[in-house]
Amino acid sequence: MIITDIETIPLRIPFRAGTKSDASAWGDSNLPAADSLLVRVTTDQGLVGWGEAFGFRAVASAKLAIDQLITPLCIGQPATRIEPLMLDVQRKLHVFGRGGALAFGISAVDIALWDIAGKAANAPLCQLLGGGAAGLDCYASLVRYSEPSLVRAAVRQAIEAGFGTLKLHEIELSAIRAAREEAGSNIELTLDVNCPWSLNEARSIAKELKPINLKWLEEPLWPPENFDGLAELRKSSGIPIATGENVYTLMDFERLLAARAVDFVQPSPAKMGGLSELRKIFPLAAIHNVPVMPHSFYDGPGLLVAIHATAALGTADSMIEWRWFDLEATIYGEALRTKGGRISVPQGPGLGIDPDPDVIRAYRWK
Repeated sequence: MIITDIETIPLRIPFRAGTKSDASAWGDSNLPAADSLLVRVTTDQGLVGWGEAFGFRAVASAKLAIDQLITPLCIGQPATRIEPLMLDVQRKLHVFGRGGALAFGISAVDIALWDIAGKAANAPLCQLLGGGAAGLDCYASLVRYSEPSLVRAAVRQAIEAGFGTLKLHEIELSAIRAAREEAGSNIELTLDVNCPWSLNEARSIAKELKPINLKWLEEPLWPPENFDGLAELRKSSGIPIATGENVYTLMDFERLLAARAVDFVQPSPAKMGGLSELRKIFPLAAIHNVPVMPHSFYDGPGLLVAIHATAALGTADSMIEWRWFDLEATIYGEALRTKGGRISVPQGPGLGIDPDPDVIRAYRWK
């Protein structure tokens, strides 16, 4: 089965007008939509696989990497020799870097090839990985609202939808405290601050965060690869630490875990190499007794591959990140929804669901 075509499909799905996200996502109005990059891989036997690269403002650069660098190395190659092909691509392109847009593009193609593998076997990916849970707990990953009243409203909405764990992206203490006050003591809160602080700054802020009782503090330090600093903050603050979204290679994940820098490790399948690399993190983390919480701030194949890998390889602590956005549409429409804070693992072949063609037609970005 030979790869005959790789198509990159950028999507731009706006927030629904008049919603909290439309008015205040990331604290202002400069994020009017969720941009994503789908990849469609076709074989000579007619099987089609779908992948996803990390999007937002990286869509154009990831598309360029796939179209000009990755695709020429994949056309004409066997679709079923996934890991040897992806390793060959990595080796031939390593001079352009081991992360960023190039890694996003490799991730998307890898995910699509695994989708094809499942379809060829007429089995869901979780079965190819050994089986696993039929459903998984999710946490609602909110956008940044900044304004405490908006934070309260979003927290209440997520709790009413059945989520027992929420992720905030707030950076102001007033907004974080408002979330805890609204959630009460029985709801787990996590906080992702996206790498803003030095170690000394983080130590000081951690004293203010300690009474909020966070399940974890995510990516508190700049630069994100300051693993020794994370280990020191974890030890001195007493707050559990999570990171991994911006770690790209297996060796760097080993360094992160060996430094005892995290309580939860967060590989991102649409950023760090797709399923071929993601599945290696679970046994590595198990050696260090650290649960894997995949970063899956997507709603396309990047989310689905995180679901299948976690269902087959995760532990009782592992959860799925569910992006809590007010978008006009989602890539899978009504075919993928949470219920009571849980998600059912799709049981169709491969990833289990293909993107909604009507959504692609309506929101394809040219």
